[in-house]
Amino acid sequence: MSTIPDRHTRRRLATRQAISDAATRLFLENGFDHVTVDEIAEAADVGRMTVFNHFPRKEDMFFDRDEEGRAMLRAALRESVDGTSPIETLRRFAHELVEGPQPYLRFFAGSRKFVETVEASETLMARARAIRDEFAQVVAASLAECSQREPTDADTLLAANLLLSTWSVAFVQAHRIFRQREDASAAKAVFLDLIDKGTRGIMAAMINTPYA
Repeated sequence: MSTIPDRHTRRRLATRQAISDAATRLFLENGFDHVTVDEIAEAADVGRMTVFNHFPRKEDMFFDRDEEGRAMLRAALRESVDGTSPIETLRRFAHELVEGPQPYLRFFAGSRKFVETVEASETLMARARAIRDEFAQVVAASLAECSQREPTDADTLLAANLLLSTWSVAFVQAHRIFRQREDASAAKAVFLDLIDKGTRGIMAAMINTPYA
């Protein structure tokens, strides 16, 4: 059962969101590397230290929903239907994301600008790669939990990294198609086609393991 946050928590979350919104607007307008923390603090009407209290690194303000994404991945694997393999569960999860309201796989002018901003900054590109590795660790831990194996098990690590590679390629190619055509339906179709193809390959690679 969910609980209603107290007043202090609500204020803290509101301040964090205000900082994130101000930072994202400035990043998209001016480029990540051309925005200072002082400018973000001024735009959010908070002190410099308040910004760092909520976001230890500047890039954390840009990728402020990555923890939410990790939580959704964990939940998808833990709540998989009995008899459905973890790999198939994540394929279905990809289809649900595309059809749902979540921002991760929406294709519109704002998402295109988001990707372009990442590509224009070495700092953001490095953080994006680190986030991908962190997601692979989350998937490995969740797969291990489902199969009662260790997260360092070879099959577990292989499955997790194959899955993240598939998702990464599908995400990048879908946004490339959207940039070329400005057609969200075509971008979604490319994303799901690559997810489905990758899933078939991973299922073949992981046959005779708990994950296929």
